[in-house]
Amino acid sequence: MSKLIWILHGPNLNLLGTREPGVYGSTTLAQIDEDLERYGRDRSVKVESFQSNHEGALVDRIQSARAAGVDFVVINPAAFTHTSVAIRDALAAVAVPFVEVHLSNIHRREPFRHHSYFSDLAVGVIAGLGPTGYRLALDYAIESMARDRG
Repeated sequence: MSKLIWILHGPNLNLLGTREPGVYGSTTLAQIDEDLERYGRDRSVKVESFQSNHEGALVDRIQSARAAGVDFVVINPAAFTHTSVAIRDALAAVAVPFVEVHLSNIHRREPFRHHSYFSDLAVGVIAGLGPTGYRLALDYAIESMARDRG
């Protein structure tokens, strides 16, 4: 497996499955991560997941992406979507392509959730499709890397 994709999850996503199931569904973060890791493995791509409730931990992880040989990032910044210039700057600094994912449709929610500090840097944005959004982002990443190889 020569390609590496990181799945990064922001704050409170560790509570998936019990946190506001009407908004976020009943699938747990562990289930999402296991599905994505298996899906990548079946396609000869290594998928590693990381979740933190701490902005600095996510910044540190992103800053280490190039040294770790990360080819692509799928990130759900969660609440940091609307607040974190630090995470945005880290993503810009490492220049690893990424897709921004949101389980809920942030544009159908409170007005403060409509703005993202990441969308203009992202290759794409997927919102409102639940856990399927992660799979679609992973599919895109794998296809994109295959195109770049050819």
